[in-house]
Amino acid sequence: MSQLLSKKGSMDIFRHKSSCETCSISQLCLPNTLSRDEVVRLNTIVNRGTPIQKGKFLNQAGDPFKQLNAVSSGSFKSYTLSEDGIINITGFFFPGELIGLDAISTGKHTSFVKALETSAVCALPFDKLEDLSGDIRSLRKQLLRIMSKEIMDDQELLLLLSRKNAAERMAAFLLSLSLRFKQRGFSATSFNLTMTRSDIGNYLGLAIETVSRLFSQFQKKEIITVTDKLVEIGNLDALMELAGVNINTDKTVR
Repeated sequence: MSQLLSKKGSMDIFRHKSSCETCSISQLCLPNTLSRDEVVRLNTIVNRGTPIQKGKFLNQAGDPFKQLNAVSSGSFKSYTLSEDGIINITGFFFPGELIGLDAISTGKHTSFVKALETSAVCALPFDKLEDLSGDIRSLRKQLLRIMSKEIMDDQELLLLLSRKNAAERMAAFLLSLSLRFKQRGFSATSFNLTMTRSDIGNYLGLAIETVSRLFSQFQKKEIITVTDKLVEIGNLDALMELAGVNINTDKTVR
């Protein structure tokens, strides 16, 4: 997502916002549904740190849970590490999305979160957020909505890995990215990938060779065009059909 300009889908264009009131992606984050006064109150507990460089950790497994982090620019990946050293990528995070929800129940982070490019977050100390959500009903409801979506996303990933073949998994993954870019005001059909093909394969349960082969197949069928990390969707209907999406009823990525 870095290096792309204008409407090509770059996360580079997102700048670290000075306040929740002026943030252009607030509708994707906690301020959504809050009144202006409530957003001002939320902004008082937000901590905005320095940018996190590519390859640096936001948090590591075992770290004590102190805050939720809302991505304000850039992108991250999360992964777990098994006892025998096997990495399992569990998700990718883009502006407006919360990191750390899985650590609330245990009080410790269960995964590693690493920046895929120079990125920034808005830190929300959980004790202060908890107190504030007790006073602001709409904030409490929005937090529950975000948690619910996290559960739904996990369920969709399990379904994706258990029922779809390799080509269907890749198509569904590209459609998911397409929709997330569109929600952020960027092109749904032209975007950069900040994650590596190895990351994609790990996330989808595919070998890196399979990922490369699928990109080549999709390109030969003129479904997508791939130039380095730039992906351009040339036939959205074909991609949706391959992913098992009903193109007659689901136009969410258009």
